[in-house]
Amino acid sequence: MSELAQGLRKCPVCGASHSQTYLRKLSLQLVRCQQCSMIYANPVPASLISGEFYEQSGESYYLSGPKLEADYANVRFDRELRVFRRHSLAGSVLDVGCSSGAFLFQLNRRFPGCYQILGTDVSGPALNHAELVGVPVVRGDFLGENLISRSFDVITFWAVLEHLVEPRPFLEKAWSLLNPGGLCFILVPNMDSLAVRLLGERYRYILPQHVNYFTRPTLMRLVRPRFEIVECRTTHFNPIVIWQDWRRRKETASDQDRAALLKQTTAYKQNPMLMPLRLLYGWAEQALGFLGLADNLVVVLRKRG
Repeated sequence: MSELAQGLRKCPVCGASHSQTYLRKLSLQLVRCQQCSMIYANPVPASLISGEFYEQSGESYYLSGPKLEADYANVRFDRELRVFRRHSLAGSVLDVGCSSGAFLFQLNRRFPGCYQILGTDVSGPALNHAELVGVPVVRGDFLGENLISRSFDVITFWAVLEHLVEPRPFLEKAWSLLNPGGLCFILVPNMDSLAVRLLGERYRYILPQHVNYFTRPTLMRLVRPRFEIVECRTTHFNPIVIWQDWRRRKETASDQDRAALLKQTTAYKQNPMLMPLRLLYGWAEQALGFLGLADNLVVVLRKRG
């Protein structure tokens, strides 16, 4: 039986086997690669290797009422769409790990007629919802799908690479499907963020289904063989998460708690009475982004070769 079949991993960035324990949180163990400093979960549950988690257990979060309400709110994906539109004004777009289809729905709603969209995921229930709202999808494992006859101007991985036991083959497949000069957009949690520095293991996004924990250097090392870097920044900041998780002990935030917070923060963004606070919040987020301390890493890549 292979090591991966037993849930044991080599470094997902450089392939090295030597690592040391970084932290433990309940059943989750994170290690740091001694060669490239990548932080990753080792071992990992079989349900995450097979994708079964997202077909079954993940449905309770991704299709919960509060999560869907937040994902389909007018203000959702504002930051991602600002980055996206700076680099792509039209063309064919494949969203890998599209879940319920919310990003592609928002893209089509705000910029009708500009893009030809397609989503893919391993979660059947989430894709059912995507189709209900008019998002075309391809079902199944991205690495096994017969998409080779198609090509795309843009491929996106919004909050996906942190879930992949072996992320490099996904980037290789994306490279093969992109048109010459095509773009790839990636968003992952930032392991150098202010939230992680303050909270450590209490941070809610250190959780079992996140098996990779990127910093800017480790993410750059993963993508550079196939892509040139167009833009790299940190973005998003949620002080409510820091406050709630500071008060929390080691237990992981429940799916219900995370979905409820998404709904709550979406309501704050839409409340006109909170405009002065949103301005202050925006300045704080910009400052943290400039310092590389915001919650997420966003990278825009162009296909090499």
